[in-house]
Amino acid sequence: MAEVKGTGLLDRVLSIEIARVTEAAAIAAARLRGRGDVKGADGAAVDAMRRELAKLSIRGRVVIGEGEMDEAPMLYIGEEVGTGEGPRVDIAVDPLEGTTICAKAMPNALAVLAISAEGGLLHAPDMYMNKIAVGPGYPEGIVDLDRSAKDNLEALAKAKGVPVSEITACILDRPRHSDLIAEVRKSGAGIQLIPDGDIAGVIWTTDPAKTNVDIYLGSGGAPEGVLAAAALRCIGGQMQGRLMPLKDEEKKRAKEMGIDDINRKFSMAEMASADVIFSATGVTDGSLLDGVHFRQGFAETETVVMRAATGTVRRIKTTFRMIGTKAGL
Repeated sequence: MAEVKGTGLLDRVLSIEIARVTEAAAIAAARLRGRGDVKGADGAAVDAMRRELAKLSIRGRVVIGEGEMDEAPMLYIGEEVGTGEGPRVDIAVDPLEGTTICAKAMPNALAVLAISAEGGLLHAPDMYMNKIAVGPGYPEGIVDLDRSAKDNLEALAKAKGVPVSEITACILDRPRHSDLIAEVRKSGAGIQLIPDGDIAGVIWTTDPAKTNVDIYLGSGGAPEGVLAAAALRCIGGQMQGRLMPLKDEEKKRAKEMGIDDINRKFSMAEMASADVIFSATGVTDGSLLDGVHFRQGFAETETVVMRAATGTVRRIKTTFRMIGTKAGL
């Protein structure tokens, strides 16, 4: 794994502390799982995440959030979090990745957070990003956004030593991907379509033997792209992203956030350039994590916590005693 900048700035203890943040958000969202209340579940996750972030001994700034300052109570871009003591850090949050799938109690909803040394995460505006990602073990540059899907799939298959028919791509099930889906199927590769949750989709590429996903293709949210890059930075893999503004306002917003070249192709290392800790807790059961399970006054969670500087991946199973509607964190 390449050397990671900012090593030593993030206390090892934070690896456990940020797990509590995503656990709290997941438990809060899970109470509204399957109720059809997208905003309610998301709002509950935001409130719980903000409450736990306030307890961390950091001087944190949200650089990837759910909106702008005037859209509070979401965790907005630029919001200061933490106790005000400790290291200066950048924070990327998605309190409920997969709001719709949580509302429908479908698989793979997550509560997600990444924390890095200051300046370590790309300040990506809330717009679409075209993405491509593969897991570890391949030559650098094996896939590239500037190549066709067919060329990328053939290169990946050759590197893996299998025919293209044994490659599976994960793609968000959206009308905008109709041409991409047709091209992938014409190449002979398989497709796993997902309704939401492209952070999980990118992470799946790191363990194709278990997930049957070799490559992630297509466009999704830019904030989710940065979070996914942070995860891959910890466990290995390759990823590229390019912003896809749909209107002039989005181009202006990108420039205000320091992105002068809207057509720039960002590498994984550019999206997550410093030491980063990534935490995700399952809200609903999925391929990556079990969801929250409530049992007779207790809540059980599963969380994965990863760190770029060490390559450490921890899976944490936790049981919380519920106090009213809140977990005793």
